[in-house]
Amino acid sequence: MLKKTVLNSAHRALGARMVDFGGWDMPVNYGSQIEEHHAVRKDCGMFDVSHMCPVDLTGAECRPFLSRLVANDVAKLTVPGKALYSAMLNEAGGVIDDLIIYFLSDTRFRIVVNAGTADKDLAWMRARAAEWQLDVTITPRRDGANALAIIAVQGPNARARVWQVLPQLKAASEGLKPFFAAEVDRYFIASTGYTGEDGFEIMLPATEAEAIWQQLKDAGVAPCGLGARDTLRLEAGMNLYGQDMDESVSPLDAGLAWTVAMKDARDFVGKSALTAAGQQKAFLGLVLLDKGVLRGHQQVITKQGNGEITSGSFSPTLQQSIALARLPLGVAIGDEVEVDIRGKLLKAKVTKPVFARNGKAVI
Repeated sequence: MLKKTVLNSAHRALGARMVDFGGWDMPVNYGSQIEEHHAVRKDCGMFDVSHMCPVDLTGAECRPFLSRLVANDVAKLTVPGKALYSAMLNEAGGVIDDLIIYFLSDTRFRIVVNAGTADKDLAWMRARAAEWQLDVTITPRRDGANALAIIAVQGPNARARVWQVLPQLKAASEGLKPFFAAEVDRYFIASTGYTGEDGFEIMLPATEAEAIWQQLKDAGVAPCGLGARDTLRLEAGMNLYGQDMDESVSPLDAGLAWTVAMKDARDFVGKSALTAAGQQKAFLGLVLLDKGVLRGHQQVITKQGNGEITSGSFSPTLQQSIALARLPLGVAIGDEVEVDIRGKLLKAKVTKPVFARNGKAVI
């Protein structure tokens, strides 16, 4: 039996094409995936991300717990509302999950973890809290009486449309810099997202989600599915757990070295393994020069050896096929490589792993 978000009936009423996404019944599109993609780049669109799991962390020892749990340094979080992107690693340095941590107070944090990894994440967190004997309470907020839904509204006109529907959020959110959040009564509004565009991710009581979704739609916000979400995040160079990294992949080899604070004396799970292994692969972008479509697991042939595409698709913004790839060290931006597509070697150019943001191409 597939799990359903509180907005499932709303998606079906709109005629969404539903798919099994990691055990969740989710909309892949509502008609044209390309139109949904362009709506976010040029105007605004919204996504149901209620399958993601918000986790409230409370207690006197939240900071010491998070300091050991994740690879990034929560000491950076000094202003209430500030968010931090990080990876939670196993002892071998592999990525259990990538997540966002919101700092609310020294005794209260909110973590948002991926849908398909939520159960193992919670088990891992609780086991570490018990092992380290730290005073923290870990409370998931996806189910039950206190369940939260999450609606992401993204695009150049996203802020205006959100304030049109939820004017009470404007004062607290209009000054939010990227990667900050504010609490307004029962709403939690964050200037985070997964598209490379401006906008908000709004957490709200699950009981109110369907009404707010409809009001946003009536205000001209385009409902968008997983298909557009994937091409948008790929263009923005954002990793997808399970494709670009997993428990067998080091964050150093997944383009996430910037989220790993190695230089201070702080110890965290996986640090010794990362220190011993170092970076072994380069994480770079590809643009296909020949006709074809880049996909995950295709082999990339370079002068330094072979690599592999982790995520690939046609880019609606660039009108070219693009990919993220794990390649041998020494491969450089601007190099020409070949991709094995069904036995044919097609030419591709190595780029920075960011292709489009804020409505336009950046390569």
